Amino acid sequence: MKYKRKEKYKTLEAQLAAVKENGFAIKYIHNPLEEVQLKAVKDCGGAIEYIHNPSEAVQLAAVKQDGYAIEHIDNPSDEVQLEAVKEYGLAIEYIHNPSEESQLEAVKQHGRAIEYIHNPSEDVIDFLKNEHIEIFDEHFEEVNNDSPVEKHIPAEVWLDGYNLGDEMIDKGLTKAYLGGKKAQW
Repeated sequence: MKYKRKEKYKTLEAQLAAVKENGFAIKYIHNPLEEVQLKAVKDCGGAIEYIHNPSEAVQLAAVKQDGYAIEHIDNPSDEVQLEAVKEYGLAIEYIHNPSEESQLEAVKQHGRAIEYIHNPSEDVIDFLKNEHIEIFDEHFEEVNNDSPVEKHIPAEVWLDGYNLGDEMIDKGLTKAYLGGKKAQW
């Protein structure tokens, strides 16, 4: 004998009531209508994690409620990126290749957002230099008196109990950084 799971939220009214009580209830609704999706993310932006292929409108509503909801959005548009960082600047951590406008908004919201921007635009660097000099000085140094470059930040990466850097050096894949200028390899 085969069994089928009962659909708990069959009607639109039942679905809306469920997400009104708790936006994460959308997790238990099969193929919710956009109206239900919007209600869920307006209550709890993180509920977007349980929505398959959310529309742009649902994405925008989610990040406006909680900027970190962008973590669960694949390839967000520039508008969705911008709204996420407007809500919370550090949400840029979850945006791959953020637009220049999103980068600038993120550092305006929270100067430390620069830690998550891999290729900051010149406008972002200039903003930090003018508005958050202490953060600028932590992350950049002047080269040729006009071109800031990122500072080298030493770090260790451990994987399964092994220092990945040491393993790469042992296998001849890289050389140890001992400070100063890069030696010819």
